[in-house]
Amino acid sequence: MKNNFAHIGLAKLCGWFGITRQAYYQNNWEGVSTTLEEDLIIQRVKEIRKNHRRMGTRKLYEMLQPFILEHQIKIGRDALFNMLSANHLLVRKRKRRIQTTNSFHWLRKYPNLIREFVPTAPNQLWVSDITYWKISTGEHLYISFITDAYSHKIVGYQVAETMETIESMQALQMALSALGQRVI
Repeated sequence: MKNNFAHIGLAKLCGWFGITRQAYYQNNWEGVSTTLEEDLIIQRVKEIRKNHRRMGTRKLYEMLQPFILEHQIKIGRDALFNMLSANHLLVRKRKRRIQTTNSFHWLRKYPNLIREFVPTAPNQLWVSDITYWKISTGEHLYISFITDAYSHKIVGYQVAETMETIESMQALQMALSALGQRVI
């Protein structure tokens, strides 16, 4: 059986019991942990979350606006955050970071020799980087880039399934072949 009180505003309920909304809020009800308005909002949030499990509070707040106006409930976004937090209804952010660099290793770390160098023409300075791309199978492809620091043009690249050195060397070979040189 559906709860018929879900569509009745607080002002109307208070009128039935002969009290004002202000008196309702000022009264310290024993044994009641949340107000009627909070219960209505929490019930509505749970209904929405049945179909939208990962919907965050900001989108929920926008989606709740017609419901809030219909029931003459006064609540701001921050108060909604606090209410959902108190009722353990906040959606936790997923950690999506994949760490591919470990800078705290015991191996030798070389100094940055180009810190103050500013290229004035193409092919004076190349920089390289490796990034990853998640594919539909859930695995990652690793992309090695060689970029000209002056023109910002990618002069060499290599896509691979591993981060092995040979893959980066092939990206360097592509860049050098454009100059007519070969990697040893």
